[in-house]
Amino acid sequence: MDPAVIKEIQAITGPDNVKTSVEERRCYSYDGRTEGAIPELIVFPSSAREVSAILKLANTHRFPVIPRGQGTGLTGGSVPVDGGVVLSFTRMNRILEIDTANLIAVVEPGVVTFTFQEEAAKKGLFYPPDPASYKYSSIGGNVAECAGGPNSLKYGVTRDYVLGLEVVLPTGEILHLGVRTMKGVVGYDLTRLFVGSEGTLGVITRITLKLIPLPEAKATILALFNEVEEAAETVSAIIAAKVVPSTIEFMDKASIRCSETASPMGLPENVGGLLLIEVDGSRESALVQAEKVRAIAAGHRAIRCDLTENPAEADKLWQARRALSQALYTVAPLKIAEDVVVPRSEIPTLIRSLEAMRERYGIPILSFGHAGDGNFHVNLMIQDTPDDRAKAHEAVKEIFSEALRLGGTMSGEHGIGLSKAAYLGMELSGEVMTAMKRVKQLFDPNNILNPGKIFPD
Repeated sequence: MDPAVIKEIQAITGPDNVKTSVEERRCYSYDGRTEGAIPELIVFPSSAREVSAILKLANTHRFPVIPRGQGTGLTGGSVPVDGGVVLSFTRMNRILEIDTANLIAVVEPGVVTFTFQEEAAKKGLFYPPDPASYKYSSIGGNVAECAGGPNSLKYGVTRDYVLGLEVVLPTGEILHLGVRTMKGVVGYDLTRLFVGSEGTLGVITRITLKLIPLPEAKATILALFNEVEEAAETVSAIIAAKVVPSTIEFMDKASIRCSETASPMGLPENVGGLLLIEVDGSRESALVQAEKVRAIAAGHRAIRCDLTENPAEADKLWQARRALSQALYTVAPLKIAEDVVVPRSEIPTLIRSLEAMRERYGIPILSFGHAGDGNFHVNLMIQDTPDDRAKAHEAVKEIFSEALRLGGTMSGEHGIGLSKAAYLGMELSGEVMTAMKRVKQLFDPNNILNPGKIFPD
């Protein structure tokens, strides 16, 4: 990068907030899954005004700008593809307001999700979106990817809580979008457009969020099954019975064994499927729902069905689930993580298809995730060899194809980024992709903001 441009950026943010060493830059060349190019510069802005000035420079000198939260994404959304400047928002990490009268909050993009949830809970309020990385991912990244999590079944995903945004366009204009109220229909809903846009349309610098009252009580049910299909059928039965838990998490047999390695619960070796179910509300309603769930699980041949209202006991169960993603590396050194969604009634069919693919391709395929909303994290664990990579590539295509055949989608919360771009045409028509590219061109005429993401080259 031109040394004169670097000096201009240093003048904008202060020299201490610009990193140029190879060692520091290399740390921003990958995310939770994908490795990319080493950026030419890491910049830590502190305001929308600084972001605006940097983007104006980028348009003048035509260098890429890549917004980045904590780098926990799984599709390469924050990974550079051709150098450029990474904007890291770790300095913009303030909770600016929690308004208990109107049940809203205003935060900067670098606020860690768990930190925000804890502060809201102190005031008796609840921010439900909880991706697996919630203890270290940032709100800005969650908004850019429209993150979900276990609570999505009952409470929805990130977009359902975003009321307004401050966004800096790639050409430098600062927009204030949305409202601070529960309703607002003035003009186009540009707020929703930026949520889930993966940092390709604008840089989010402030977020107004909806909060809800913290549930009075929770109950957690651990249901074990001999066969994975029995667990899958139980999910459909719970929803069909008009019970809406806050969470239904699923693990297949291979995932259970990995979980036991990372966070032992003393589960029997023969368990083929596991459901971790949480219900909430008033204490009375939570217990009524929990007993209904237990009865449904027992009716679908659950070999064990434990119920706890003890937060410490429930937290131990959740620790096992949240440790699972990293525990998978005990199976093989390379993980390809996908997150397909199918209609809940098709969950048993998807599970049977994944079992067949595991046998056919001869590579470990482990599935777990948010079964209550049909969102499955399908993980292919392989050796880093050309043969295994080729098998995984074909398996991924078949997994996406099966999800689409069942009326689902190829991504529920991970986004497209780099890793899924090549498959985009499997789900979206050429006309739809052309329309999306026109939106990108409108907001970013010089293609300087997070180039190479979402759309295949």
